Amino acid sequence: MKARILWVEGNRTEYKSFVPSLRKKEYLVELVPTGAAALARLVEIDPDLVVINAASMRSSGKRICNEIREKSAELPIVLITSPEHKALGETSANVVLELPFTSRKLLNRIAPLLPGDGKNILHVGYIRLDLELKRVRCRGREARLTPRLNRLLQVLLLHAGEAVERQRLFSEVWDTQYTVDTRTLDVHISWLREAIEENPRQPQFLKTIRGVGYRLDA
Repeated sequence: MKARILWVEGNRTEYKSFVPSLRKKEYLVELVPTGAAALARLVEIDPDLVVINAASMRSSGKRICNEIREKSAELPIVLITSPEHKALGETSANVVLELPFTSRKLLNRIAPLLPGDGKNILHVGYIRLDLELKRVRCRGREARLTPRLNRLLQVLLLHAGEAVERQRLFSEVWDTQYTVDTRTLDVHISWLREAIEENPRQPQFLKTIRGVGYRLDA
């Protein structure tokens, strides 16, 4: 699955938009016209990258960068500026590019900030699990998982929407048929909830199915 990019761009610029070039490379680009619109969509689409074309809004873009950074500390941000409105001093952007430059340069600069080609990534709904790095991201929150939690979430994601029996989870995650002591599974489920849920005590995604097991509604 190609990366999802949230692109903030106004209409006050003499420079050509880079959005068509990114879409040609099959990136999923959602275009919004203002910083306020970007903040509103940030949680909903959970992008892999935000690009702020401050030149198109005739501003330095620093305020928008800071507002997005407050919402998501780990989210990569690329800031595009113009010679007339430079982002002086430090910014919260990972990369600052000053126009003019080519689409090739942009692609080269954003590539290291994006996840891989999807071979080691499971992405279901709001939840994205990097199997290799053992990191999960959900609605702007990111956490590193232990190998066991990584495997547990993998199994749940592969069966998203299904009630997965406790015995099956023990078999696929712990490689055992011994299910007398279920506290080990319950503890790991609680740790997963802390990683992906906004309120682990009232889970939105990882539900307990009484008498059966657990279901991931991603």
